[in-house]
Amino acid sequence: MSFQIHPITADTDRAQWEALYRGYGEFYRVPMPPEKLALVWSWLTDPGHEVNGLVVVRDEKLVALAHHRAFARPLAGGTGLFLDDLFTAPEARAQGIAQALLAELSRLADAKGMTLVRWITAHDNTAARQVYDKHALATTWVTYDMLP
Repeated sequence: MSFQIHPITADTDRAQWEALYRGYGEFYRVPMPPEKLALVWSWLTDPGHEVNGLVVVRDEKLVALAHHRAFARPLAGGTGLFLDDLFTAPEARAQGIAQALLAELSRLADAKGMTLVRWITAHDNTAARQVYDKHALATTWVTYDMLP
């Protein structure tokens, strides 16, 4: 099946994006109240905001999303592209869509002179990790979260 990858813009179907993002939240057991959806949508559709997004369209329906942003890498003396969220609708999985999104993110990073594409995932997200392991190197770094 063929599909197209497009940047998220104000013209993107918000309802379809919300359905996908809710699915992502459900997967990670993170609530997606309307206020959060509205805030993230406003970031994605504001050309001046650091967060950008891609969607995958197949048969005029959004079937996947990827949210990303640039980040500074002082030790490397460059910048990278950080993939915050990647989600493919269950009915569209195992069809090369995640791989195509990763390839597009790599192309975007290269076009901007960035040194790498980085992301995190849950250690038990085995299906996604099987895809990721074919495209990237899992690092030994441990991630910490500290609340302000």
